[in-house]
Amino acid sequence: MEDMLNSAKILKEDLYKQLARIGKCLSSDKRLEILNLLSNGSRSVEKIATCTDMNIANVSRHLQVLLDAKLVKFTKKGVYVIYSLADPEIIEFLSSLWRISEKQIPDISRMKDDFLSNLDTVQTLTMDEVREKINNDSIILVDLRPKEEYDMDHIAGAISMPMEELDALIKEIPKNTEIIAYCRGPLCVYSALATQKLQSEGFRSFRMEEGLNEWQEHFQLH
Repeated sequence: MEDMLNSAKILKEDLYKQLARIGKCLSSDKRLEILNLLSNGSRSVEKIATCTDMNIANVSRHLQVLLDAKLVKFTKKGVYVIYSLADPEIIEFLSSLWRISEKQIPDISRMKDDFLSNLDTVQTLTMDEVREKINNDSIILVDLRPKEEYDMDHIAGAISMPMEELDALIKEIPKNTEIIAYCRGPLCVYSALATQKLQSEGFRSFRMEEGLNEWQEHFQLH
């Protein structure tokens, strides 16, 4: 019996060590940023470097840590190495991590509120309010993410309006149009900036804080 108890204790310790591999992997803000980026679609090393403002060497080092923890995988496409999340459940894990962090760390809400206080005319709609407007055909829903992310997947009915092309594209939309903007989710503030810009151009516009992943999770559960 004593041998069995010792074996169980050793197993428990070894299992916690394996869990700690994930914890250590997530201790870097840059690795979390990479995971969040990949939750919106596959990327080459070069594209990840551009999106995260890191050099390729640093990105490669972070990706190796993520690979060792089995959180990402890669394929080769010609001369490019394309990375993606290793499992769709990682998206749910990242969403849970965000919700827990926002609930338990007051600084997160304070930082968001401080930023949005400078955009006091910007109104945020819930996902249920957005869907109601979509169902009533009363709005245009715009996806601010890069075109390649939109092409991979997007909220049904949304049109692609990448943030960097916003100034040009809004000239093509009638001024009496009601617009709702969304981007990559709670960690991206482009939806707020785009909404303010649209308002300054005379549009009735709103933002949705959540992105595609949160939308899909929410309406799978409701």
